[in-house]
Amino acid sequence: MSVHHDFIDRVVVRIAAGTGGSGATSFRREKFVPAGGPDGGDGGAGGNVYLRADANLTTLLDYTYRDRWAAERGQHGEGNNKTGRSGADIVMPVPPGTIVLDAETNAQIGEVLVHGQQILIAKAGRGGKGNAFFATATHQSPREWQPGEEGEERQVILELKLIADVGLVGAPNAGKSTLLSVISAARPKIAAYPFTTLSPNLGVVPLSDHRSFVVADIPGIIEGASTGKGLGLQFLRHIERTRILAFIIPIDSMDWQLEYDQLRAEITAHSAELAATPHMVVFSKLDLMGEDYVPEIEAPGAFALMSLSAANRTNLDGFLDICWRKLLSMRQQNEAQIRASEQVLP
Repeated sequence: MSVHHDFIDRVVVRIAAGTGGSGATSFRREKFVPAGGPDGGDGGAGGNVYLRADANLTTLLDYTYRDRWAAERGQHGEGNNKTGRSGADIVMPVPPGTIVLDAETNAQIGEVLVHGQQILIAKAGRGGKGNAFFATATHQSPREWQPGEEGEERQVILELKLIADVGLVGAPNAGKSTLLSVISAARPKIAAYPFTTLSPNLGVVPLSDHRSFVVADIPGIIEGASTGKGLGLQFLRHIERTRILAFIIPIDSMDWQLEYDQLRAEITAHSAELAATPHMVVFSKLDLMGEDYVPEIEAPGAFALMSLSAANRTNLDGFLDICWRKLLSMRQQNEAQIRASEQVLP
């Protein structure tokens, strides 16, 4: 199971909730009742527009084919106190990790992070009241009725922040794509390609016992990326939700420490939160050394330092094992925190 298509991560969509139906003006016409009372029913409410996270989706690709989503309008009220039928809601499925912004103001409307989570993004119009509603003891044959309320209509931006368990971060040609292609079924293009064809590659890494985790090859980071140079913020966004980062430094690099410090500085400049993501340092291209060797660098806070070669598969199992154990301990910690907070609740 690998995700291999263009990674669509930002789309603009027009959405419209349903307008409510209007109320009716009607009077009973019954035999032997000289002046039947008002019996105009209310209009039905329109349909809402919801965004829902669906774990089976990995891109926003569908929204490039269909850029307008409209919920049904409510039906008008009828005589005999019949309320109009409400319009059906519409649910837009998106991958977990999608945020939705108002296109005009750029304000965030909300986000859906876990499978099944749903948020309202355009509110339906209420149905109008029919004349039966306006009847009082002193006002027995009202002709008033209300039109239905307009449904909300807006242009929104859907933006996907990639959620991966392990993000590979490194300079162009650090060996990230090769590593991803060897440990997962993903087939990233392996070349120093220009940004135009660039998108984060996702690969699912299968382990024994039905265990697996998702690894993302984050396109080459370069100095100044956090200020918009090179690939810029476009891809730094993608690593904001990655659970652990693996800094990939080629072992034949001229200055390991400098390369590590630059990568860390870039990440920190982008987001302090991201800089706090647990990280490990992985020296790639170990086959160039002819021996198992881990350079000594100052990497305070790194939970592991190791070397590997994707080309001849040296130490790959060790790398996957370190990642899995770290992810597992983080998950257990997380679950323990959730349990603790649930016990605190009344």
